[in-house]
Amino acid sequence: MGVSHISNRSQLSQKWSRRGLLGVLGAVPAAVALTGCSSSAGASEGTAKSDTSAKATVTKKPTVSVTPADGTKKADFTSPVEITVTDGTLASVKVTGNDGSTLDGSLNAAKTKWTSAKNPYSGTKYTVTATPEGAAAQTATFTTKSPGETFVGYFTPEADSTSGVGMPVSINFTHAVKDREAVQKAITVTAEPAVEVVGHWFSDTRLDFRPETYWAAGTKITLSLRLKDVEGQDGVYGVQQKDVTFHIGREQISTVDLSTKEMVVKRDGATYATYPVSGGNAQHTTWSGIMVISERFKQTRMESSTVGLGDEYDISDVPHAQRLTTSGTFVHGNYWASTSVFGHENTSHGCVGLHDAKGANDSSVAGYKFYESSMLGDVVIVKNSGEKTVEASNGLNGWNLSWADWKAGSAV
Repeated sequence: MGVSHISNRSQLSQKWSRRGLLGVLGAVPAAVALTGCSSSAGASEGTAKSDTSAKATVTKKPTVSVTPADGTKKADFTSPVEITVTDGTLASVKVTGNDGSTLDGSLNAAKTKWTSAKNPYSGTKYTVTATPEGAAAQTATFTTKSPGETFVGYFTPEADSTSGVGMPVSINFTHAVKDREAVQKAITVTAEPAVEVVGHWFSDTRLDFRPETYWAAGTKITLSLRLKDVEGQDGVYGVQQKDVTFHIGREQISTVDLSTKEMVVKRDGATYATYPVSGGNAQHTTWSGIMVISERFKQTRMESSTVGLGDEYDISDVPHAQRLTTSGTFVHGNYWASTSVFGHENTSHGCVGLHDAKGANDSSVAGYKFYESSMLGDVVIVKNSGEKTVEASNGLNGWNLSWADWKAGSAV
C-alpha cells in the first residue's frame, strides 16, 4: 500500500507538473498579450494628447450679434444700435437705411462693441454689415416701427422767400409740445453774416427765433429742422428732417406818429417817403409798438364782427391791406373817408389808414405807393397812439421784448 501510495503520489505529482507547466506556458502568451495591450494603450494616449494639442491651436470663428436682433420687423427706434463680436474684434461696421441714411458710431477700447451715435429712424429698414478682423463680413437686417402719433412745425417765412429785416422765423406746431428743450435742440437757425439767434416760446405750440436787433439787409437765414423721432410729448414724435433757407432784402422801417398823423418811411436808413395817415379814434385806439407786416392783400374784406366790434362795418374791397397783428390791426388804403381826414384826424377802428382809390389800381395815391414799396417782414412802428404796447405774441411782434426777456423764453 505504501508502494501504491508512493506510485499514486508520483503520478499525481507528474499530473500537477504538467498542469503547472501548461500554466506557465499559458502565462507567456498572456504576458505578451498584456504587454501588447500596454503598448496599444500607450499609443492611444499619445494620439489623444496629439488631438487635444491640435484642437487647442484651432482659432474659433468670430460671431457677430446685433441689437435690434436680425430679422426684427418692429424694432424700437428710441435706443442706439449695438453690434458686438465674440471670439474676435471688429474691423469695421456700416449701418445703412433704405432711405439712404447711415448711422455713425464708435467702437469701445477693446473693439468688441460698436454703438451708434444716434438712434435709428422710425419706419426704416436697416442693413448692418459688420466685418471682424481677419474674417468675412457678416450681415443682418431689421426694420424699425412707425410712431403712433406725430407732429410737424409750420414755419414762416416761406422757403426761398425774401423778407424785410423784421421777419422772425416763427414755427407753429400741430401738437402741443411738452418737452420744449428736446424740440428746441432739434431746431437751429443760423445767419450769414453770422449773428446770435435765439428761440423764444410764446406757447406750447409756438416757437420764434430772432437776433438781438433787426437782421442786416442781405442776410441769408437757414432753418434746420431735425425733428424726426424727437418726442414732443409722451408718444408724440416729430417727422421733419430738412433745411430751409430764407433771405432778407433791403431795410425798410416805417414810423407812424399818431400825434402828427404822419408816417415816415425810411429805406436803408434814408427817408424814402412821407405819407399823411389816420389812426384809431379815442374809442378804438391803435396798438403802439413795433409791428411786422405778416400778410399782404391787394384787396380784402374787413368785417367788424370778426374783431369783436359787432356790425359797425363790413367793407368787401379794402385796398392794399397789410396785416400788423393777429387781432386785426392793418395798415391799409382807405377810399371811403374824405381826403381831409388823412394827416388831420384819427377816425379808424384801430387800423392805420392811407388815402386810396376804390379798385386798388390808382398808382398816384398813398395807399398804392406804400403797398408797392413794402414786403412781408417790413417793420412798422406806431407811437403816440394812446394805446399800450402790443403783446409780443400778437402777430410777428417779438421785437417788443428786450433781449434779456427774449432769451428768458428759451428752453435751451
